[in-house]
Amino acid sequence: MGYPDQRFDVNLSILFTELPLLERPAAAAAAGFTAVELWWPWIETPTPPQAELDALKKALDDAGTQLVGLNFYAGQLPGPDRGALSVPGEESDRFRANIEVAADFAASVGCTALNALYGNRVEGVDPQVQDALALENLVLAARAADRVGAILLVETLNKPESPLYPLVSAPAAIEVVDKVNAATGLGNAKFLLDLYHLSMNGEDLSQVIKAYAAKTGHVQIADNPGRGAPGTGSLPLERLLDELKDAGYTGRVGLEYKPGDRPSAEAFDWLPVSARADR
Repeated sequence: MGYPDQRFDVNLSILFTELPLLERPAAAAAAGFTAVELWWPWIETPTPPQAELDALKKALDDAGTQLVGLNFYAGQLPGPDRGALSVPGEESDRFRANIEVAADFAASVGCTALNALYGNRVEGVDPQVQDALALENLVLAARAADRVGAILLVETLNKPESPLYPLVSAPAAIEVVDKVNAATGLGNAKFLLDLYHLSMNGEDLSQVIKAYAAKTGHVQIADNPGRGAPGTGSLPLERLLDELKDAGYTGRVGLEYKPGDRPSAEAFDWLPVSARADR
């Protein structure tokens, strides 16, 4: 057990960001990783030109990296936004315009997990109105994901860093997952279990793992405090990942941490090179 027994991927939207997007897959490969994930890379548009989508596919293919997770359009992320799908008006429209674009791109590169960030509460808008809109949009997203053989992920964030985001506990995200699956009958909505976010919310991580491992479609990690690499904080990440495995989770673990003030390639010294390639 331990880190060498896990299947890791690198989030190229938080690591290797000192490089242009199209150079990051090769940098991850040079560091020993063969699986990567991304937030939606085009924060200004849900519908980028096909040439830009093709260029990203080529960069992934040329590097020999497999894209294993992709966010739908989520607004200004990084930035003030935390998703678009529950935000009435233009942002919801942009999310809907993105659904098939993101699903088709995922299909083109063999990516089988699509993450739909819920979006912040909007001042002056009834939360029930936002939640109804969210369910509508998540149902559309789940169906599109199913069309390309992918799962739909719903993520818990943390309240200190995302005070307007309503899904700031594991049960809150699980409730949404269950509602989407009930509405579609597809069963492809899953929980994105991020140990950093859950720890920032003060949740009992071992208990969350026991309760929700069966509904978990993807895991992400960073240490706490600081959102740095494993070993820079106080979270027992190696033990927690073993607990996930013991609870039946067999998926990948996304490395979604900040490299600190060093180049990203130097931020993996906690993980033997032999354990970095996806298996």
